[in-house]
Amino acid sequence: MLAFLGAIICIIASVHPAGTAAPAAAAAAADNDSAAAALLPAADKGLGALHGPAEALASAGPRLPGGPQPPPLFSRFVCTPLSAECPAAGPGTGPGPEELLALRSAAAQLRRTALEQKERIRMDQETIRELTGKLSRCEGGLRAPPAGGAAAAVPPAAGLRAAPRPGTMGHPPAEPPAVRELEEAVRALQDRIDRIEQELPARTNGSAPTAPALARDALHTKMEQLEEQLLSKILTLQKERQAANTDRNQHQHDIEKELSSLQNRVTELEHGPQGYSPPDAFKVTIPVQNNYMYARMKKSLPELYAFTICMWLKSKALGGLGTPFSYSVPSQSNEIVLLEWGSNPLELLINDKVAQLPLSLKDKAWHHVCVAWTTRDGKWSAYQDGEQRGAGENLASWHAIKPQGVIILGQEQDTLGGRFDATQAFVGELAQFSVWDHMLAPAEILALANCTSRLQGNVIQWDDQAVEVFGGASKGSFAACEEGRKA
Repeated sequence: MLAFLGAIICIIASVHPAGTAAPAAAAAAADNDSAAAALLPAADKGLGALHGPAEALASAGPRLPGGPQPPPLFSRFVCTPLSAECPAAGPGTGPGPEELLALRSAAAQLRRTALEQKERIRMDQETIRELTGKLSRCEGGLRAPPAGGAAAAVPPAAGLRAAPRPGTMGHPPAEPPAVRELEEAVRALQDRIDRIEQELPARTNGSAPTAPALARDALHTKMEQLEEQLLSKILTLQKERQAANTDRNQHQHDIEKELSSLQNRVTELEHGPQGYSPPDAFKVTIPVQNNYMYARMKKSLPELYAFTICMWLKSKALGGLGTPFSYSVPSQSNEIVLLEWGSNPLELLINDKVAQLPLSLKDKAWHHVCVAWTTRDGKWSAYQDGEQRGAGENLASWHAIKPQGVIILGQEQDTLGGRFDATQAFVGELAQFSVWDHMLAPAEILALANCTSRLQGNVIQWDDQAVEVFGGASKGSFAACEEGRKA
């Protein structure tokens, strides 16, 4: 910093030389003083740069011989011009305008730099004062002895500012004692916290349980017992409900069987004993239109590409015929259905495709009905009492009748074997339900209707052991030709 200030003063002295108006003798004396100052030790050169050559010689001790001591040109802060660093201006030389302008700019820049340095130093001093105040407050807080004897670990606080050490030019030490005390106090507190955390589990394990802890444990135990009792009760109720459902289903089945038996007994009393001996000499009677009276074929259909279905039926419905039969499979509830519902005509449904049949069966008389179909071009034909009444094509063309379904007599199935609708139920009597795996010839159908043929279905035969009745439907004797003639 001293060298920097000396260079500034040197530049100022070069720009404004104070000895330009002095006599030549004074310049010569100055040169002699400069030469003498050059002979001084290195420590004295810095002093001469600050106080001028005359004062430097005076402080150096012995004088150079050869004349009286010249008077000093400057009392303080006189820069001795040197030829290498700062050449002195001669009597006949002077700085040019450009050089003078450059030197003034340099001086102004240096002045601004000095002001910025001064402002920065002032801000640093304010920061130091603020930090010193904070350290004082922290130190004052540390002096108060904490509970538990932890104050012994904190050394007594020293002053905020220590005595300057030699060679530091009065500046405070790099690490004040207050900072060291603060660090030691923090470490002591941290050690104490660690010891407390280590002792806490041991105290908890070794100490006797308190009353709140015992009450809390008892409450948890009671809650666990109640939860176990509740789960056990729920399981018991579920088992009882399952058993009740099973018993209800079994009870309903038993009631249906008993009702069927009673209906059969009533039929026997009304019409006399069942005197039929052939297995196909019977009929199924459904007296009431509801959704629980029906008959079910025990045998199912195989995969079919053509069929003929024939039966005898007698309707007692006031409105539509209802559903004489329906065949449902898991993927299609309307695989094969013969249905007359409401004011609609009689319809044959195959794979939910519809063909209207021009048959009239509402006269409450026995009629022989046949429907025939083949997957080839979806051809179909309908017969009533041996005569063909209708025919057509494109009914579920190239569709194969799916196997493993359920055949229901008297009800239309919305799901496999169930979900009956009372408005679509058949009311009346059915007999001689048979199925073939091909289309019968018209002559064969006429022979069946005239009772001149005993042709049995090669897929489904009408047999007493192959038909089950439910919900009050009953079986009775039937002689096809005798009943037909009576009709």
